[in-house]
Amino acid sequence: MNSANDVLKRVLDILSGDLTTTAIDTWFDDIKAIEFKDSRLVICSPSAFKKEVIETKFLSHLKNALVELFAGEVDLLILGEGEVAAFLGQENGRNKSAFTEEREALTFDRFIVGSNNKFAHATARAVAETPATAYNPLFIYGNSGLGKTHLLYAIRHAIKDQFPEMNIVYVKGDGFTNELIHAIKTNKNEEFRAKYRSADVLLVDDIQFIRGKDQTQEEFFHTFNALYEGGCQIVLTSDRPPKEIDRLEDRLKSRFEWGITADVGPPDYETRTAIIQSKALELGVALPTDVTTYIAESVTANIRQLEGAVKKLTAYRELLDADVDRDVANRAIKDILRDEFLPTPELIIQETARYFMLSTEDIRGRSRIKDTATARQVSMYLIRKLTDLSLADIGKEYKGKSGGGMDHTSVLNSIRKIETEIREHPAFRDTIQDIQTNITDTSGQS
Repeated sequence: MNSANDVLKRVLDILSGDLTTTAIDTWFDDIKAIEFKDSRLVICSPSAFKKEVIETKFLSHLKNALVELFAGEVDLLILGEGEVAAFLGQENGRNKSAFTEEREALTFDRFIVGSNNKFAHATARAVAETPATAYNPLFIYGNSGLGKTHLLYAIRHAIKDQFPEMNIVYVKGDGFTNELIHAIKTNKNEEFRAKYRSADVLLVDDIQFIRGKDQTQEEFFHTFNALYEGGCQIVLTSDRPPKEIDRLEDRLKSRFEWGITADVGPPDYETRTAIIQSKALELGVALPTDVTTYIAESVTANIRQLEGAVKKLTAYRELLDADVDRDVANRAIKDILRDEFLPTPELIIQETARYFMLSTEDIRGRSRIKDTATARQVSMYLIRKLTDLSLADIGKEYKGKSGGGMDHTSVLNSIRKIETEIREHPAFRDTIQDIQTNITDTSGQS
């Protein structure tokens, strides 16, 4: 395992080949490992004098040892006496901003177990309790909104609590691709590899997004092998089992099935009822039995919709100062179901831009660079498909030649180009599906 203590020990072993035993014993005997995360080793010297000497005389030796160890550059931070507490406090604050409160709440304690997810929950807990000793890799699959990401974050939180020294890396499948592209463009391939191959636990959400991307699959294949052979835990989620992910290399499909696969299905009535009651308790609202029953019978396929209905009822109660009854529940459910299929144009443009590694201004603007123009056309196609906006209203989301929007003819032509691409190129159809999945997932989290 690449814990901070392990990394420091291995660095000192390398240094012993360059420095004398006296130098090692004199300057590094009381060095402590604080953290190894995101390709950075943090160590502490309790002596201000020793810290100064290490930074002056031995810093290059330490960095060279890290390069030798990870075959790429790894950042090094040396703390002095009294700086550790402040550093850990800053890191906690930084992590809190990176993971929203909603993500922090995705723990095992708040996961409602039912017949649809009992096996997936059990294997996830086993992985969290003893990483890399059983069920490695763990592959969790199921449709969007059923709790896969909840289990992934629950594993993260549980391992972090029990093994704080472990380096846990979380990424979405398309995020892995985007980071790889950026690394290639900026000539930072080694840093990219060091980040992922130094993980003790790798959590990948929506691994199906790497399908059809040859270079990404090649890189992930070697990353998987390095971690697996190094005794590190790998957890993957997908919207389908490995064998059903088209345009995924057979060698990856095979590896994804080395450990155990667990599916998460739609919740049954009893589980839906428990989810509604749990969310209501969390929000401090008492729902009448007939309202709970009505929601559980009406919303059957998606946990996010169930939780969204309870949130909407809470808002009605607080804003209108009215009791929650069946009529109010009916309005809430209609709103939730409509919102589920009508994401905003802003969200669609945002997710399209993220997929193509562009800014929303790039897409809304007038650039005719091929990738930008394609992304712009894709966003128009998805707005047309996923919303009820007219062609003229869609055009208002973009600057156009005059800067005052695109005319409906230009929008229609863009949409038809994408429809042609989808018909003629299956790989492009998958791209559209990946972006739409991101839109659905992001919409469900908002």
